[in-house]
Amino acid sequence: MKKINSILKGRKYIAFLDFEGTQFSHEMIAIGGVLVSLDKNDRIKKMKEPFKILVKAKNKIGSYVVDLTHITEEMLKTDGVTFHTALTELKKYLGLRFKKCLFVTYGNHDMRILNQSIAYNFSYPKDVTSQIQKNYLDYASVISEFVRDDNGNPLSLVKNCELFGVKIAEPIHDPASDAINLANLYDAFLAHPEIVEREYIKSLLKVNHFPDPIRRASEKLVNGEDLSVKEFNSFVKDYLK
Repeated sequence: MKKINSILKGRKYIAFLDFEGTQFSHEMIAIGGVLVSLDKNDRIKKMKEPFKILVKAKNKIGSYVVDLTHITEEMLKTDGVTFHTALTELKKYLGLRFKKCLFVTYGNHDMRILNQSIAYNFSYPKDVTSQIQKNYLDYASVISEFVRDDNGNPLSLVKNCELFGVKIAEPIHDPASDAINLANLYDAFLAHPEIVEREYIKSLLKVNHFPDPIRRASEKLVNGEDLSVKEFNSFVKDYLK
């Protein structure tokens, strides 16, 4: 797909990431990730075993996030590492591919978590944070250009996975599972251009700023009806009366 190809700019490695954060301070409490290599068609050729690590935060997690992620304060005390150590371990996981990766998340909240964690920590590996920030893609912004719900809103990661027939890795909201689901959604998006085409045509009807002639013409085409030049011109004339 030209859109993906232009984004990758020749890269052959993607690190799909998911950051979990506290409820109020939005500090990082976990990192999930999966490194993939791509073939000549930008499809996933090989997926590495996923990466997961818990991160100690300066502030409380918050009950909503505990219920959502099942990550508790006790877990962070027992198994959590510092923000510095977590990013260092992520870099080790990526190995020689670290500087060749595009870093992909679903939604821009992950970058907010990264930036908030930087603000709360005096010591952190700046080479890792800057590499992620400079080579980052919010995949939700890409897919939502083509696929939206009946109200014109972007779909969640899980809903998109269901739409594209992706078997969902569980538990949901586990950072490693979410990273795997994102990787599989990326691949399914490229594997099923017919779904993208169908959903994109449907989404055109939800754009409310089309002029009336374009809207009426789009409705006919989406419904599988033929549209002649004469009929389109009649839509224009009706609109200009």
